[in-house]
Amino acid sequence: MQTVKMVVTGPFGAGKTEFIQSVSEIDVVSTERKISNKAEAAVKEATTVAMDFGRITVDEDLVLYLFGTPGQKRFDFMWEILSEGMLGFIVMVDSTRPETFREARSILETFRAYAPTPYVVAANKQDMEDAWDMEDMRHALRLDDKVKFLPCVATDKNTVKTVLLELLYSILAEME
Repeated sequence: MQTVKMVVTGPFGAGKTEFIQSVSEIDVVSTERKISNKAEAAVKEATTVAMDFGRITVDEDLVLYLFGTPGQKRFDFMWEILSEGMLGFIVMVDSTRPETFREARSILETFRAYAPTPYVVAANKQDMEDAWDMEDMRHALRLDDKVKFLPCVATDKNTVKTVLLELLYSILAEME
């Protein structure tokens, strides 16, 4: 049996935990804590402080392990630990919060420095009325045309599966 470690990263509130929860076949191991900071609490009630962990069996020969990183800077010491042994990563970006785009770009660069593995960028909340257009986001994030940039809704199992499969195809292509 082959296992593939994938890391799901991105800014605070981008949808990483929901992304993993929507497809994991096990109860997600989560280290969420209640938020006390008023500005952050306006975005969501709890935040990941160490990691989220989920698992998906693709078939009898292949299992994906999904590790979600904390999005807040004060927990970024976990990023390098979680990136060890990863075969690919996903950067989640909240399409409705352009103020997080620069941070998403910085996180992308950080993870590329940890390991030269395949990655995709997922534009979460593409179902929202105030979501940015994909091409405008690609430009704002300064993503090369070769980077797989995919629309996503973290609570929708089908769009999450599409993002995971695109990353898996990139990983498998690199292994050949």
